[in-house]
Amino acid sequence: MSHSTIKSIWHQLRVAAPQQLPLLDYHSYPERAQVRKQVIELYFQGWNKLSISRLLRVSRPTINEWIGRFEADNLASLEVDNLTALEDHSSAPKAPVRKVWLPVMLEVYHLQKRHPDAGRFRIWSLLGMPEMHERTVGRVMALNKRIYPDIPHVAQKRRKQESRPPPFKASVAHEYWFIDGRMMGFEIEGVRWWSVIVFDGYSRTMLAGAVSASEAGWVALTVLFTACQRYGVPQYLISDKGSAYISNVVEAVCKRLGIDHRTITGKDGESYMNLMETHFNIQRRLYDYQFSLCRTPIEFEQAHRQFLELYNSTAHQGLLQEQFEPPIPLRVLGEAKGRLYGPEELERKFSRALFPRVTNGYGCVTLHSYHFYVEAGLPKTKVWLWVYGNELRAVFKNIVLAEYYCRYDGRDHKVKDIRDGRYFPHDDFASDQYTLIPLTPHESLIVYRQPSAPRQARLPFPAQQLWLFELVS
Repeated sequence: MSHSTIKSIWHQLRVAAPQQLPLLDYHSYPERAQVRKQVIELYFQGWNKLSISRLLRVSRPTINEWIGRFEADNLASLEVDNLTALEDHSSAPKAPVRKVWLPVMLEVYHLQKRHPDAGRFRIWSLLGMPEMHERTVGRVMALNKRIYPDIPHVAQKRRKQESRPPPFKASVAHEYWFIDGRMMGFEIEGVRWWSVIVFDGYSRTMLAGAVSASEAGWVALTVLFTACQRYGVPQYLISDKGSAYISNVVEAVCKRLGIDHRTITGKDGESYMNLMETHFNIQRRLYDYQFSLCRTPIEFEQAHRQFLELYNSTAHQGLLQEQFEPPIPLRVLGEAKGRLYGPEELERKFSRALFPRVTNGYGCVTLHSYHFYVEAGLPKTKVWLWVYGNELRAVFKNIVLAEYYCRYDGRDHKVKDIRDGRYFPHDDFASDQYTLIPLTPHESLIVYRQPSAPRQARLPFPAQQLWLFELVS
């Protein structure tokens, strides 16, 4: 249709008289729902928002809000007979009011003092109140930092690393175990100690741990033996290529146990593959402040056991994301076991490095004709003697009681030349009895019992009697 045809038809149409509008402003309407109805009608009749604003004497942001609300509610059909959508809506929050009482704030404050480096999720898990949201705990923590100046140091913000999915994803418990050690950031008696832990990749449970002055192979064997004794043997063991984990002794034990030991290279950017190494960040944030308060190795060992118990019994963020209920490592692990060995068979698997012995009434043990002191406070108790290199250590529940120098004879499979003992007294094993020969931590008493010679056959004739004293003329 041409432009001239449209123009001629337009002039032939009857002109409709414009509808007379009530000259009322916003405040002249008896109900506010009516003026909002008027705004919608004018808008769909072609009025622009500025004209509507000037006519009704309402600000343009208010006009925009009303029209936007009707468009969002799909009211473009102008079915405005129902004025319920045009009525006032309360701006008050629809959810019930949530309040945090002062006792809860004080409990969060005490947790912040004990664990100043922990984040809001870790404090929320320690608080043990699932009805409170994690963000609420974070707001309380921020408020406490402004109110209480005695909260200890706050860890420096570290650059958040990009999260990558671990390649060793466990589908069942005890499929993948991870072992690693971490050097502490403080010194005890002039030495920076280590924390060595075995970790289950499925339940995120720290199965066993130990502390020592070095990341040695015997520490790795001690932790591995304790974990196998409690939970059985895993399918795979993941570690880095540190000398403590790839030594011949450790590899031989893994081979006898049927464990597939796989190693990664931390220097090549593969450290994230070891879940235990990444979980040391939780140890740092949760308990490093408590560790730094320790003054003796015994105190450090006790604090380390408390950390393992606390970590295993509180919520884990990874388990929460995987929708475990409850997201607590020990609860997720449950009663699951790996491949089980009997006590004697398990000891035989570790036989070339481990010798179980029972102390006598004075806390001494005998090993291959050598009789030496361990701990007077543990009479008639089974202890473990670990031989690694030229060192022999007596261990009870991952606690080193004594150390000796020794030499292991590979031909006879016996320990020889035991000497130079050192003792580490423990308050929990203190004996009320007086020792027969008091020893300092730098003194040792070792008795070597010569193997008895075979009996000689009796002579057919009486032997000559020797004189006690011989007189010489």
